[in-house]
Amino acid sequence: MGIDTLDARLLALLEDEPRLGVLECSRRLGVARGTVQARLDRMRRDGVVRGFGPRVDPAAIGYGVTAFATMEIRQGSGHEVAEHLEWIPQVLEVHTITGPGDLLCRIVARSNADLQHVIDQVLGFDGIVRMSTVIAMSTPVPYRTLPLVAAAVAPPG
Repeated sequence: MGIDTLDARLLALLEDEPRLGVLECSRRLGVARGTVQARLDRMRRDGVVRGFGPRVDPAAIGYGVTAFATMEIRQGSGHEVAEHLEWIPQVLEVHTITGPGDLLCRIVARSNADLQHVIDQVLGFDGIVRMSTVIAMSTPVPYRTLPLVAAAVAPPG
């Protein structure tokens, strides 16, 4: 399971202009429409491409505060804690981690006061023992994958 240079070019094109159709992608890449469709189908099937929906900026819809929370949870309560966190819309993602905590969460809020409300909501579940939160001041390198795509097709070395 991997990608080649044509896959990388297709991904870069769709990253820049996500609303392009298969026919326009094929025209710009100089390959057959069926080739583009087959590449997209394969990358979706393999989990390389996870979706084509819009990327929403939380700040643009009123959630200008981003925080990262490390949580320690009670042994054996991971599944229940994850279900609890799924019900809180401001919890954007949750990762199990190594180190001093068990979970790392990205949380957004409308303000610092709203963040306190979200933290109270998160901590309202018995399976969470402790939580430590840091607020992001800026995002000098936003979430990105194209450099990784380029590195995946580059020769090692």
